[in-house]
Amino acid sequence: MINTFTRHFHLNLHYVEAEERFLSKLAGISDPERKRKIIGEEFIGVFGEEARKMGKVEFLAQGTLYPDVIESRSAKGGPSATIKSHHNVGGLPSDLHFKLLEPLKDLFKDEVRILAKQLGLPEKILNRQPFPGPGLAVRIMGEVTRPRLQILREADIIVAA
Repeated sequence: MINTFTRHFHLNLHYVEAEERFLSKLAGISDPERKRKIIGEEFIGVFGEEARKMGKVEFLAQGTLYPDVIESRSAKGGPSATIKSHHNVGGLPSDLHFKLLEPLKDLFKDEVRILAKQLGLPEKILNRQPFPGPGLAVRIMGEVTRPRLQILREADIIVAA
């Protein structure tokens, strides 16, 4: 992904290696919903810390899609029961003072692909398997461990080939 953002989009990307931090928070956690909550909280924590180091950061742009919103809402808050939470649905803690940008949140995946094609994004990017927002942890049954992450990474390479 780093190559994609720097080569294709010519962005000044600030990459943070936070794997250890996430793994330590997820140690001993098997419940998928708890993993999602922990990852969401930790993501915001890492983002906030890095933004403060960089100086004035006004925005957090997220790739929230409409299915994320639908799945995260309860019957009282939306058209369905909560299916699963999404790390990128529900706003930001007020003490971060970022403006949240979610330009795709009213679109489905197929609509995003149409838009991306109209914007001239390469086919390789258009048709790639979406990476889960909370990372590989939600694709692992049970506790997230380094060996399980390695197995999943290898499986992803095989499936993508």
